[in-house]
Amino acid sequence: MRQAGRYLPEYRKLRGDRDILETCKDPSQVVEITMQPLRRMDLDAAIVFSDIMVPLAGVGVDVHIEPGRGPVVDTPVRAERDIERLRPLEPEQDVPETLEAIRLLREELSVPLIGFAGAPFTLASYLIEGGPSRTHERTKGLMHGDHMAWDALMRALVAIVVPHLRAQVEAGAQALQVFDSWVGALDRDDYRRRVQPHMSSLFSGLVDLGVPVIHFGVGTGELLGQMAITGGQVLGIDWRVPIDEAWDRVGHDRAVQGNLDPAVLGAPWEMVERKTLEILRRAGGRDGHIFNLGHGVLPDTPPDVLARLVDFVHAETERRPA
Repeated sequence: MRQAGRYLPEYRKLRGDRDILETCKDPSQVVEITMQPLRRMDLDAAIVFSDIMVPLAGVGVDVHIEPGRGPVVDTPVRAERDIERLRPLEPEQDVPETLEAIRLLREELSVPLIGFAGAPFTLASYLIEGGPSRTHERTKGLMHGDHMAWDALMRALVAIVVPHLRAQVEAGAQALQVFDSWVGALDRDDYRRRVQPHMSSLFSGLVDLGVPVIHFGVGTGELLGQMAITGGQVLGIDWRVPIDEAWDRVGHDRAVQGNLDPAVLGAPWEMVERKTLEILRRAGGRDGHIFNLGHGVLPDTPPDVLARLVDFVHAETERRPA
């Protein structure tokens, strides 16, 4: 979860003051930033350095990443007429740098490469709010107040996300992750009625690719059952639900990813070890558990602690009987 980025000093030195979206347009820098954490840690996979706003910028959305705040959309979507600005993504034309970086990475990497994209609800929240939001008030207002506009927006976003994900696999990505980071703001009925049909369409558009897809959200404990129905071979679990209980909710025919609280990495090592062992105990050595954080690495996390965590998990899982 955000292997490269804010917490690595070599990343901050390389990127300098450049907007993240500008950095994502430089394949050589994308390759370098993707490789940086692998030089420090014995990770089992790499995730391409990118941003969920890359395909939106590719189709002409006036978005930039504001330091300390996040994605900012200068002209938000507020009505159905605004949705007409969104066109389907043409990957080789709109995001060629991402695809070139993936091709280059496949030549460098000895571990699998994960591509990713933001899910329609999460992208919609940035488009409608104009930036990050704690309440998603405007997003929910459109969702509840204008079903036709909402469905049109979600369909438009599926037509951007699906080609973006497919193109990443065609370029060489060996797995995908769909980040629905803010969908936990919804209750189960709203998710089922207003989001799930569009997410099902998204996952249907990936089935023939033959690669595993991770479906992740934050604060989604009450939605996990519905998310499992929606799609994805792997469900990402944040830290709010014990991983064995979450696995029961999604079904043991699915793999799960998670779910250490990223904030724990700022605590003394004894606490990191205790929390990690509890997750491994609850996972019970069953096939299909990808140990990971429950969300992205926090900016002040010491890289040495992450490297120690990776080594600790490897040692523990090798020691435990299957």
